[in-house]
Amino acid sequence: MNDGEMKGADMTETDAAPSGSSLPPVEEILETARVVALPMRTRFRGITRREALIFRGPAGWGEFGPFVEYDDEESAAWLAAGIEAAYLGPPAAQRDSVPLNATVPAVAADQVADILARYPGATTAKVKVAEPGQSLSDDVDRVAAARAVIPRVRIDANGKWSVAQAISSIRAIGDVEYAEQPCATVDELAQVRRAVEVPIAADESIRKVADPMRVVAADAADVAVLKVAPLGGMRAVLRLADEIGLPVVVSSALDTAVGMAAGVAAAAALDRLDLACGLGTGSLFAVDVADPFLPEHGVVAPRWFGPDAALVSDDAAADPERTAWWHDRVRRCHDVLRRRGAEPDFTKP
Repeated sequence: MNDGEMKGADMTETDAAPSGSSLPPVEEILETARVVALPMRTRFRGITRREALIFRGPAGWGEFGPFVEYDDEESAAWLAAGIEAAYLGPPAAQRDSVPLNATVPAVAADQVADILARYPGATTAKVKVAEPGQSLSDDVDRVAAARAVIPRVRIDANGKWSVAQAISSIRAIGDVEYAEQPCATVDELAQVRRAVEVPIAADESIRKVADPMRVVAADAADVAVLKVAPLGGMRAVLRLADEIGLPVVVSSALDTAVGMAAGVAAAAALDRLDLACGLGTGSLFAVDVADPFLPEHGVVAPRWFGPDAALVSDDAAADPERTAWWHDRVRRCHDVLRRRGAEPDFTKP
């Protein structure tokens, strides 16, 4: 941890809070903004280069990295999360380490062991399934290859299966810790949960719906997967974790090291954390904006990138055209937050 990281970690929320309006001016955000395009070791979520914008505030660095296909209304929550990080800093930690799961993209089974080797000490692996263009046999083989290396495996279908496909696929894959978002809708999750013995985890059915509590009302999930950026920030994750009443897994949205710092901080601040978190995707990047969060003995420690931390290498910088595109996107999403009344209030813990 360098001096810049330590400085951010030592700041209090009162020190970090911006003066005046709750929402900082957009030009203040863009003044320190850097747009990156991080090359990836393996195709993940259909991309080989991860674009994001990072910026500096009085509490440290924040990240704005909604995937390029997301509209401004959805992406505004990601800007709120970045502003929270830059202007308020992390919430108080309840633990000094966070257990991580390994993440296995939809690769061939013979590549799984090499990927899992990037997660020393991990005892849980999340394996991507239901990849377009692949078969159930590919999924079965990939999960089996993970089981041969790591004792506990969970799967993630990203809502790609129908109810019938989910039931048959989960049964074919066999015993797993849980199946994450096997189908797209809450009602479908509830149907699958009633039909299989494997626990069901909800991700998109929490962060991409108007009412995240529907999964509870519909008795549709056993586990809540919460992501800081899509939900609007670390404190939003903590509030929802308290409200939803399910075991929580804090996961990344393919974040840079800056965004990952917020994810680890949220996980460290939870009152209770019984399951490994999906915060190890930094190993998927060939280049990151700073030293990535890589597990040692299956865990990572919280650390914060303070305002004096030196981030980004020349290898990570985006070209001028993409930089301009991201700057325009920040302005539009800032307008969304301003119209909403700048929720959450970035001057309050």
